[in-house]
Amino acid sequence: MTKSAPYLPIEDYGIIGNMKTVALISLEGSIDFMCFPDFDSPTIFASLLDHKKGGSFSITPQFKSHKTKQLYIPGTAVLLTRFFSDEGIAELTDYMPVKGMAENSICAIVRKIKTIRGKVTYKINCRPRFDYGMAEHDTYKEGKNELNFLAINDGDAVVRLIADFPLKFKEKDGYAEVTIPQGEEGYIVLESVKKDDNSKLQDIDFYKTSTYHETVDYWKKWISKSTYKGRWNELILRSAITLKLLTSASHGSMVAAPTFSIPESLEGNRNWDYRFTWIRDAAFTMYAFLRLGFSEEAAKFLHWIHERSGDEMLHLMYSIDGSLALEEKELEHLEGYLQTAPVLIGNGARDQHQLDIYGELIDTIYIYNKNHSKINYELWQTIQKHILCVVEGWEKPDHGIWEFRNGKKHFLHTRLMCWVAMDRAIKIATDRSFPYPEQEWKKVRDLIYTDIYENFWNEKIGAWVQYKGANEVDASALLMPLTHFITPDEPRWLSTLQVIEETLSTDVLIYRYDNSKNQDGLKGEEGTFNMCSFWFIEALAKNKETDKALEYFEKMTGYANHLGLFSEQIGKRGEHLGNFPQAFTHLALISAALELDKQLDRV
Repeated sequence: MTKSAPYLPIEDYGIIGNMKTVALISLEGSIDFMCFPDFDSPTIFASLLDHKKGGSFSITPQFKSHKTKQLYIPGTAVLLTRFFSDEGIAELTDYMPVKGMAENSICAIVRKIKTIRGKVTYKINCRPRFDYGMAEHDTYKEGKNELNFLAINDGDAVVRLIADFPLKFKEKDGYAEVTIPQGEEGYIVLESVKKDDNSKLQDIDFYKTSTYHETVDYWKKWISKSTYKGRWNELILRSAITLKLLTSASHGSMVAAPTFSIPESLEGNRNWDYRFTWIRDAAFTMYAFLRLGFSEEAAKFLHWIHERSGDEMLHLMYSIDGSLALEEKELEHLEGYLQTAPVLIGNGARDQHQLDIYGELIDTIYIYNKNHSKINYELWQTIQKHILCVVEGWEKPDHGIWEFRNGKKHFLHTRLMCWVAMDRAIKIATDRSFPYPEQEWKKVRDLIYTDIYENFWNEKIGAWVQYKGANEVDASALLMPLTHFITPDEPRWLSTLQVIEETLSTDVLIYRYDNSKNQDGLKGEEGTFNMCSFWFIEALAKNKETDKALEYFEKMTGYANHLGLFSEQIGKRGEHLGNFPQAFTHLALISAALELDKQLDRV
């Protein structure tokens, strides 16, 4: 494989991480995206968004031509990139060191270069670009094997590059050329360190002798907690590891995706920053973790939620530390992936009103309380505050799950999740004998149910529609049987499912909604939405259409990249679109697989 364009397909990347940040590593062995040292820190590598100004960290074997393959060490987040040529075989191992208490892990990337066959020369270019490529940096050298990059006007941020071979500066970038004989290896490590703080600096031998085995052991110990015994073990565990990589070890929150402004459409303005904790996405993720046996992550997230109990009402999204998400602004100096500006950081949806988040959250708490550990009364008091928001607001319009930017509507999904919030809170209270206004809550729950059943039904098209008065369906209606609002054999549901399939599907690929008239207030034609495709499969499985669901599941997982990773959407040519990898897709994959396993076991 030789580089033919400045931008590789989104699906040509793997990820490594340490539950503090994530790096995207291409099939060519280049780190083309990384926020450092935290998920929501500015990038130091962002050539995925601007191949000239973004910065990258590449290791390239000097072959005339080659092919590449990537794989993970099974059950871990350790990534191998292999280069195959008539002249030799080269292997690059990438990982971020993690040990027992992940929140105490060193923020570093270890890159091990090994020659499998032949005698191979490698060129290494480390081109950090601080503060999203806006800050200049100074450089200084310590001995032959250490380079330091100091951001100007960026506090005390320093990136340290060390190796077991000589390093040089080429202008202000790190550079090395090293020849490694067959069977031998070299190490190069990138660290985040504090200016003038030499107290905790490690030498290269530390990384060479201990961090690999510690990291592999950490991941294998973590994945061994899985209770999954189904048919798609490798696929499910890869999705679980991906979700874990998006979870903050320090806070218990998680990011919806570790990237920003990877476009959902190559023509339009559908570029968003997903490096925040959406209550909805995180709650869905914790639900998936609980179903796989990973209860510790859910417990930490619920603690994080409880810490937000001082807020008058939950915000739609937060920064990972619980502060308000950043305001949306454009980085005008970056051209964007494939020149698809705008490149945006922060998120304008942070101020939107989306009442559905209480349903996703309380449903997860319900499962946690039912199947894992009983919640305490303090958390119940927090839940009561959330329910009060639902009681007072369920009849009001909002921006909806898809974050429409052209006004509020009475969305079906929001109303459905208001019902879920009331229903699950009542069930928790009954299970625990917690005090609550029983008659009031049940009355509100039943009013919401009737409102959905009657006022969102469109007799003309034979379906529950996207919002009151609409003539279009929305793929989020697929959650109606998944949340047990109705049974899968309900006549109105069967009709709705048929309309969704007829109007929103291309085989297994499902659009969120028909946006031919740009009804969401945004430009550009987006791809099909992977999460909705897996919802569709799960709905088919619940309908006992097991053969069709199984076929569609295999088709859908075939759209994953070479490592089993998914972005947000699939384009017309089967290409990945949107931020990568996306939690929504992987948690929906897990849920669909679990439902399929359940139905197949009944046959």
